[in-house]
Amino acid sequence: MSSQPLLVADGLVKHFPVRKGLLIERTRDYVRAVDDVSFEIGEGETLGLVGESGSGKSTTGYCVIRLLELTSGTIHFDGQDITHLRGEHLRRMRRSVQIVFQDPYASLNPRMTVGNIVAEPLVVHSIGDRRSRAATVRQLLDIVGFDPSYVNRYPHEFSGGQRQRIGIARALALNPRMIICDEPVSALDVSIQAQILNLLKDLQHDFGLSYLFIAHDLAVVRTMSDRIAVMNRGKIVETGPAEEVYTNPKDEYTKALLAAVPVPDPRRMRERKRERRAFQHALAEPI
Repeated sequence: MSSQPLLVADGLVKHFPVRKGLLIERTRDYVRAVDDVSFEIGEGETLGLVGESGSGKSTTGYCVIRLLELTSGTIHFDGQDITHLRGEHLRRMRRSVQIVFQDPYASLNPRMTVGNIVAEPLVVHSIGDRRSRAATVRQLLDIVGFDPSYVNRYPHEFSGGQRQRIGIARALALNPRMIICDEPVSALDVSIQAQILNLLKDLQHDFGLSYLFIAHDLAVVRTMSDRIAVMNRGKIVETGPAEEVYTNPKDEYTKALLAAVPVPDPRRMRERKRERRAFQHALAEPI
Protein backbone atom coordinates (compact mmCIF):
# COMPACT_ATOMS: atom_id res chain seq x y z
CA MET A 1 0.00 0.00 0.00
CA SER A 2 1.42 3.39 -0.97
CA SER A 3 2.15 5.91 1.81
CA GLN A 4 0.65 8.64 -0.37
CA PRO A 5 -3.16 8.68 -0.10
CA LEU A 6 -4.97 7.99 -3.34
CA LEU A 7 -8.03 9.99 -2.26
CA VAL A 8 -8.15 12.90 0.16
CA ALA A 9 -11.54 14.36 1.08
CA ASP A 10 -11.24 17.52 3.15
CA GLY A 11 -14.14 19.30 4.85
CA LEU A 12 -16.89 17.95 2.59
CA VAL A 13 -20.20 19.76 3.02
CA LYS A 14 -23.43 19.03 1.15
CA HIS A 15 -26.59 20.89 2.13
CA PHE A 16 -29.92 20.46 0.37
CA PRO A 17 -32.28 23.46 0.43
CA VAL A 18 -35.77 23.08 1.87
CA ARG A 19 -38.12 25.27 -0.14
CA LYS A 20 -41.64 26.32 0.80
CA GLY A 21 -44.30 28.44 -0.84
CA LEU A 22 -47.18 28.03 -3.29
CA LEU A 23 -46.54 30.71 -5.89
CA ILE A 24 -43.02 31.76 -5.00
CA GLU A 25 -40.75 29.09 -3.52
CA ARG A 26 -38.24 30.35 -1.00
CA THR A 27 -35.48 28.53 0.80
CA ARG A 28 -36.54 28.21 4.43
CA ASP A 29 -33.87 25.85 5.72
CA TYR A 30 -31.25 23.31 4.71
CA VAL A 31 -30.87 19.58 5.21
CA ARG A 32 -27.26 19.15 6.31
CA ALA A 33 -26.69 15.74 4.73
CA VAL A 34 -22.88 15.96 4.88
CA ASP A 35 -21.35 18.39 7.35
CA ASP A 36 -17.55 18.81 7.44
CA VAL A 37 -16.47 15.27 6.56
CA SER A 38 -12.78 14.48 6.02
CA PHE A 39 -11.01 11.19 5.31
CA GLU A 40 -8.23 9.57 3.27
CA ILE A 41 -8.02 6.32 1.33
CA GLY A 42 -4.68 4.77 0.43
CA GLU A 43 -3.72 2.74 -2.60
CA GLY A 44 -5.23 -0.74 -2.30
CA GLU A 45 -7.02 0.16 0.93
CA THR A 46 -10.67 -0.22 1.91
CA LEU A 47 -12.29 2.45 4.04
CA GLY A 48 -15.63 1.34 5.45
CA LEU A 49 -18.15 4.14 5.87
CA VAL A 50 -20.85 2.98 8.26
CA GLY A 51 -23.91 4.53 9.85
CA GLU A 52 -27.65 4.20 10.13
CA SER A 53 -29.99 5.12 7.27
CA GLY A 54 -29.99 8.87 6.71
CA SER A 55 -26.56 9.44 8.24
CA GLY A 56 -25.19 10.87 4.98
CA LYS A 57 -22.86 8.07 3.96
CA SER A 58 -24.28 7.51 0.44
CA THR A 59 -24.40 11.26 -0.17
CA THR A 60 -20.71 11.37 0.77
CA GLY A 61 -19.96 8.70 -1.83
CA TYR A 62 -21.92 10.55 -4.52
CA CYS A 63 -20.00 13.73 -3.73
CA VAL A 64 -16.66 11.93 -4.01
CA ILE A 65 -17.47 10.66 -7.50
CA ARG A 66 -19.00 14.04 -8.36
CA LEU A 67 -22.52 12.79 -8.99
CA LEU A 68 -23.50 15.54 -6.54
CA GLU A 69 -21.91 18.98 -6.40
CA LEU A 70 -20.39 19.95 -3.07
CA THR A 71 -21.62 22.91 -1.07
CA SER A 72 -18.02 23.31 0.09
CA GLY A 73 -14.88 21.28 0.69
CA THR A 74 -12.22 19.77 -1.56
CA ILE A 75 -11.51 16.36 -3.09
CA HIS A 76 -8.05 15.35 -4.31
CA PHE A 77 -7.53 12.16 -6.29
CA ASP A 78 -3.97 11.01 -6.96
CA GLY A 79 -2.74 14.48 -6.08
CA GLN A 80 -5.13 16.30 -8.44
CA ASP A 81 -7.89 18.60 -7.21
CA ILE A 82 -11.07 17.18 -8.78
CA THR A 83 -13.52 19.33 -6.81
CA HIS A 84 -14.51 21.60 -9.68
CA LEU A 85 -13.73 19.50 -12.76
CA ARG A 86 -16.14 19.90 -15.67
CA GLY A 87 -16.73 18.38 -19.09
CA GLU A 88 -13.92 16.36 -20.62
CA HIS A 89 -11.70 16.67 -17.53
CA LEU A 90 -14.42 15.20 -15.31
CA ARG A 91 -15.10 12.45 -17.82
CA ARG A 92 -11.42 11.45 -17.84
CA MET A 93 -11.33 11.42 -14.05
CA ARG A 94 -14.20 8.96 -13.95
CA ARG A 95 -12.11 6.42 -15.80
CA SER A 96 -10.22 6.05 -12.53
CA VAL A 97 -13.16 6.21 -10.09
CA GLN A 98 -16.25 4.06 -10.61
CA ILE A 99 -19.27 3.11 -8.53
CA VAL A 100 -21.34 0.01 -7.76
CA PHE A 101 -24.86 1.00 -6.77
CA GLN A 102 -26.98 -0.42 -3.99
CA ASP A 103 -29.98 -1.65 -6.00
CA PRO A 104 -29.02 -4.18 -8.71
CA TYR A 105 -32.58 -3.99 -10.07
CA ALA A 106 -32.65 -0.21 -10.59
CA SER A 107 -29.03 0.36 -11.62
CA LEU A 108 -29.21 -1.61 -14.89
CA ASN A 109 -31.10 -0.34 -17.95
CA PRO A 110 -33.86 -2.93 -18.56
CA ARG A 111 -33.86 -2.16 -22.30
CA MET A 112 -30.18 -2.94 -22.79
CA THR A 113 -28.62 -6.36 -23.08
CA VAL A 114 -25.95 -7.46 -20.62
CA GLY A 115 -23.31 -7.04 -23.31
CA ASN A 116 -24.36 -3.47 -24.07
CA ILE A 117 -24.53 -2.56 -20.37
CA VAL A 118 -20.97 -3.70 -19.68
CA ALA A 119 -19.68 -2.23 -22.96
CA GLU A 120 -21.28 1.19 -22.42
CA PRO A 121 -18.29 2.69 -20.51
CA LEU A 122 -16.01 1.59 -23.34
CA VAL A 123 -18.30 3.25 -25.89
CA VAL A 124 -18.59 6.48 -23.87
CA HIS A 125 -14.80 6.75 -23.58
CA SER A 126 -14.17 5.61 -27.20
CA ILE A 127 -12.06 2.62 -26.19
CA GLY A 128 -11.54 -0.05 -28.86
CA ASP A 129 -13.75 -1.07 -31.75
CA ARG A 130 -16.85 -3.24 -31.81
CA ARG A 131 -14.95 -6.52 -31.94
CA SER A 132 -12.45 -5.66 -29.20
CA ARG A 133 -15.25 -4.37 -26.97
CA ALA A 134 -17.17 -7.61 -27.37
CA ALA A 135 -14.05 -9.55 -26.37
CA THR A 136 -13.47 -7.27 -23.38
CA VAL A 137 -17.08 -7.68 -22.23
CA ARG A 138 -16.82 -11.45 -22.28
CA GLN A 139 -13.55 -11.30 -20.36
CA LEU A 140 -15.05 -8.98 -17.73
CA LEU A 141 -18.10 -11.19 -17.26
CA ASP A 142 -15.86 -14.20 -16.82
CA ILE A 143 -13.75 -12.33 -14.23
CA VAL A 144 -16.83 -11.60 -12.07
CA GLY A 145 -18.08 -15.20 -12.34
CA PHE A 146 -20.89 -14.51 -14.80
CA ASP A 147 -21.53 -16.74 -17.82
CA PRO A 148 -20.19 -14.78 -20.85
CA SER A 149 -22.63 -16.60 -23.13
CA TYR A 150 -25.46 -14.53 -21.59
CA VAL A 151 -24.35 -11.28 -23.24
CA ASN A 152 -27.52 -11.05 -25.35
CA ARG A 153 -29.93 -11.49 -22.45
CA TYR A 154 -31.67 -8.74 -20.51
CA PRO A 155 -31.41 -7.83 -16.78
CA HIS A 156 -34.90 -9.08 -15.92
CA GLU A 157 -33.78 -12.62 -16.72
CA PHE A 158 -31.34 -12.73 -13.79
CA SER A 159 -31.35 -12.82 -9.99
CA GLY A 160 -30.21 -9.96 -7.78
CA GLY A 161 -26.79 -11.49 -7.21
CA GLN A 162 -26.26 -12.03 -10.94
CA ARG A 163 -27.31 -8.46 -11.65
CA GLN A 164 -24.84 -7.16 -9.10
CA ARG A 165 -22.10 -9.12 -10.83
CA ILE A 166 -23.07 -7.34 -14.06
CA GLY A 167 -22.83 -4.01 -12.24
CA ILE A 168 -19.37 -4.90 -10.92
CA ALA A 169 -18.23 -5.93 -14.41
CA ARG A 170 -19.43 -2.56 -15.73
CA ALA A 171 -17.49 -0.77 -12.98
CA LEU A 172 -14.33 -2.70 -13.92
CA ALA A 173 -14.61 -1.95 -17.65
CA LEU A 174 -12.39 1.15 -17.55
CA ASN A 175 -9.76 -0.46 -15.29
CA PRO A 176 -10.37 1.98 -12.41
CA ARG A 177 -8.11 2.53 -9.44
CA MET A 178 -10.97 3.09 -6.99
CA ILE A 179 -14.53 1.81 -6.72
CA ILE A 180 -17.18 3.31 -4.49
CA CYS A 181 -19.36 0.47 -3.23
CA ASP A 182 -22.68 1.96 -2.14
CA GLU A 183 -24.22 -0.78 0.02
CA PRO A 184 -23.58 -3.35 -2.73
CA VAL A 185 -25.00 -6.34 -0.82
CA SER A 186 -27.82 -4.84 1.26
CA ALA A 187 -30.49 -5.86 -1.29
CA LEU A 188 -29.22 -9.46 -1.58
CA ASP A 189 -29.88 -12.69 0.32
CA VAL A 190 -27.34 -13.50 3.02
CA SER A 191 -25.83 -16.44 1.11
CA ILE A 192 -25.43 -14.29 -2.00
CA GLN A 193 -23.94 -11.46 0.07
CA ALA A 194 -21.00 -13.68 1.01
CA GLN A 195 -20.35 -14.53 -2.65
CA ILE A 196 -20.33 -10.87 -3.72
CA LEU A 197 -18.10 -9.84 -0.80
CA ASN A 198 -15.61 -12.60 -1.63
CA LEU A 199 -15.68 -11.47 -5.27
CA LEU A 200 -14.92 -7.87 -4.28
CA LYS A 201 -12.04 -9.04 -2.10
CA ASP A 202 -10.60 -11.16 -4.91
CA LEU A 203 -10.87 -8.27 -7.37
CA GLN A 204 -9.11 -5.95 -4.95
CA HIS A 205 -6.28 -8.45 -4.58
CA ASP A 206 -5.99 -9.08 -8.34
CA PHE A 207 -6.29 -5.48 -9.56
CA GLY A 208 -5.00 -3.47 -6.59
CA LEU A 209 -8.29 -1.62 -6.19
CA SER A 210 -9.13 0.87 -3.47
CA TYR A 211 -12.66 0.82 -2.06
CA LEU A 212 -14.88 3.29 -0.30
CA PHE A 213 -17.22 0.67 1.12
CA ILE A 214 -20.51 2.16 2.30
CA ALA A 215 -22.82 0.02 4.42
CA HIS A 216 -25.00 -0.04 7.52
CA ASP A 217 -24.19 -3.68 8.39
CA LEU A 218 -21.29 -3.60 10.84
CA ALA A 219 -20.42 -7.25 10.31
CA VAL A 220 -20.07 -6.67 6.56
CA VAL A 221 -17.96 -3.55 7.08
CA ARG A 222 -15.70 -5.35 9.55
CA THR A 223 -15.13 -8.14 7.03
CA MET A 224 -14.30 -5.82 4.14
CA SER A 225 -12.47 -2.86 5.66
CA ASP A 226 -8.94 -1.95 6.69
CA ARG A 227 -10.26 1.13 8.47
CA ILE A 228 -13.77 2.20 9.50
CA ALA A 229 -15.29 5.67 9.66
CA VAL A 230 -18.58 5.95 11.59
CA MET A 231 -21.07 8.59 10.42
CA ASN A 232 -23.93 10.12 12.37
CA ARG A 233 -26.12 12.97 11.14
CA GLY A 234 -23.70 14.07 8.46
CA LYS A 235 -20.53 13.94 10.57
CA ILE A 236 -17.80 11.37 11.10
CA VAL A 237 -17.77 10.64 14.82
CA GLU A 238 -15.04 7.97 14.94
CA THR A 239 -12.32 6.61 12.67
CA GLY A 240 -9.85 3.81 13.24
CA PRO A 241 -8.61 0.36 12.25
CA ALA A 242 -11.53 -1.99 11.62
CA GLU A 243 -10.84 -4.42 14.47
CA GLU A 244 -10.15 -1.62 16.94
CA VAL A 245 -13.38 0.22 16.15
CA TYR A 246 -15.34 -3.02 16.33
CA THR A 247 -13.83 -4.40 19.52
CA ASN A 248 -12.99 -1.20 21.40
CA PRO A 249 -15.22 1.66 20.19
CA LYS A 250 -14.53 5.10 21.68
CA ASP A 251 -17.58 7.14 20.65
CA GLU A 252 -20.92 6.57 22.34
CA TYR A 253 -22.73 6.47 19.01
CA THR A 254 -20.40 3.71 17.75
CA LYS A 255 -21.08 1.76 20.95
CA ALA A 256 -24.79 2.25 20.36
CA LEU A 257 -24.57 0.92 16.81
CA LEU A 258 -22.69 -2.16 18.00
CA ALA A 259 -25.24 -2.67 20.76
CA ALA A 260 -27.99 -2.81 18.15
CA VAL A 261 -26.38 -5.80 16.39
CA PRO A 262 -28.31 -8.99 17.30
CA VAL A 263 -26.31 -11.61 19.21
CA PRO A 264 -27.73 -15.18 19.36
CA ASP A 265 -26.91 -15.68 23.02
CA PRO A 266 -29.79 -15.79 25.57
CA ARG A 267 -27.37 -15.16 28.43
CA ARG A 268 -26.75 -11.65 27.13
CA MET A 269 -30.41 -10.61 26.83
CA ARG A 270 -30.37 -8.51 30.02
CA GLU A 271 -27.10 -6.83 29.00
CA ARG A 272 -28.53 -6.15 25.56
CA LYS A 273 -31.52 -4.38 27.06
CA ARG A 274 -29.17 -1.96 28.79
CA GLU A 275 -27.20 -1.47 25.57
CA ARG A 276 -30.39 -0.79 23.61
CA ARG A 277 -31.35 1.91 26.11
CA ALA A 278 -27.91 3.44 25.56
CA PHE A 279 -28.53 3.23 21.81
CA GLN A 280 -31.80 5.12 22.11
CA HIS A 281 -30.13 7.69 24.34
CA ALA A 282 -27.32 8.21 21.78
CA LEU A 283 -29.82 8.76 18.99
CA ALA A 284 -31.58 11.40 21.06
CA GLU A 285 -28.39 13.28 21.90
CA PRO A 286 -27.82 16.45 19.77
CA ILE A 287 -24.53 16.74 17.92
